[in-house]
Amino acid sequence: MTDRHRHDSEEQPSVETDGGTLTQAAQAHRNTNYLDEEVNLLKPSTAFMRDHLKMVWISFLIWALIVFGPVTATLLAPGVMTTTMPVIGFPLHYFLVAFGAPTGALILAAVYARQRDKLDEKYGIDHSVVDTDEAESDELSEATATDGGVDR
Repeated sequence: MTDRHRHDSEEQPSVETDGGTLTQAAQAHRNTNYLDEEVNLLKPSTAFMRDHLKMVWISFLIWALIVFGPVTATLLAPGVMTTTMPVIGFPLHYFLVAFGAPTGALILAAVYARQRDKLDEKYGIDHSVVDTDEAESDELSEATATDGGVDR
């Protein structure tokens, strides 16, 4: 079989970005050197850190409620929590701990991932883009050649 399409032509089209627009928060994020910033869980130093920490604390409180809520409710109201559920036949506390806690944790993880994506979008963080200043290393050129490209 012959290859009718040549991928190694002499002309390589140059790819240029359209410039895009950055919000003020995204520009501030790009200009911040996070290695030099003080990390304080009670008083974050940047807007991104404050928003992310707020999201983490809210997620933690919801997780604690999901995991420890049925156990605490069983301790406080054992009569209600140990009654058998008419549909399934299990005690309510057993169902909430065995099914509700893992399901709630999975849902919470999905919500956290979605909220983190929104936060990254708000501050202009794109994990798929490699910084072109640092991309000129030998490791990057070897990585691009292994995906089927031609290293010339």
